[in-house]
Amino acid sequence: MEKLGILAGVGRLPVECARAAKNSGYEVYAVGLLPDSDPEISEFAADFQSISVAQVDSIINYLKENQVEQIMMIGKVTKELLFGGGILPDARALQIIMSLPDRSDDTIMLAFVRELAKEGIKTFDQTLLIRKLMPHRGNIAGREPSDIERRDMEFGFMIAKELGRLDVGQTVVVKNTAVMALEAIEGTDACILRGGKLANGNAVVVKVAKPKQDNRFDVPTVGLQTLEKMAEVGATALAIEADKTLLVDIAGVVKFADEKGIAVVAM
Repeated sequence: MEKLGILAGVGRLPVECARAAKNSGYEVYAVGLLPDSDPEISEFAADFQSISVAQVDSIINYLKENQVEQIMMIGKVTKELLFGGGILPDARALQIIMSLPDRSDDTIMLAFVRELAKEGIKTFDQTLLIRKLMPHRGNIAGREPSDIERRDMEFGFMIAKELGRLDVGQTVVVKNTAVMALEAIEGTDACILRGGKLANGNAVVVKVAKPKQDNRFDVPTVGLQTLEKMAEVGATALAIEADKTLLVDIAGVVKFADEKGIAVVAM
């Protein structure tokens, strides 16, 4: 049986990926990179270990000990961990960090991919087994967006693409074609909360893929938690990029959007 390693961040996506991998005939070896990684992934894995994202040598040794030569990296791992002091990098992680020309998302992730490749471990497209979770163009959930919301979606899409081109973030919050917040190191949820509060209700959230998106990591993802954060601050509409954004728990998203009157659109 072919083996597949899954390096799991936070959220439901690693579980969905592990389930799909097992159903496709892979023998799954999963690594929980953070304390909040969903332990349910172990139900679909031949073996599961919790190893800190900063312990690069231990992660690679685990994969090699189990003869795993191909992996997927999936789930949320925010870059703020590098600066918050909550994790202790091992010598190999420090060596990678110190070699970086900058600490943008793609720079960090590509360095890690290269380190794995040195050990004969190939990193796969993280959407390979779960492309069914990427909605096509059209209304996904909730009500139809208003004309004002559609204008904000189009404006936000343009701004988010530029933000992605700069490798800063993927999410923007707008209202009346004014930018309320841009995502950076804090992540999508914090960006929504900050922008939504500044908008004082009726904000539109837009999340897109980077113009040169590398599908081996950091594919844009939204789900029920995204809508819950929007509801906290009275944001009324969410736009994602069609065929390039992963949508987790579609049933939960549809139910919540209908209840709260939130428009959810793939564009």
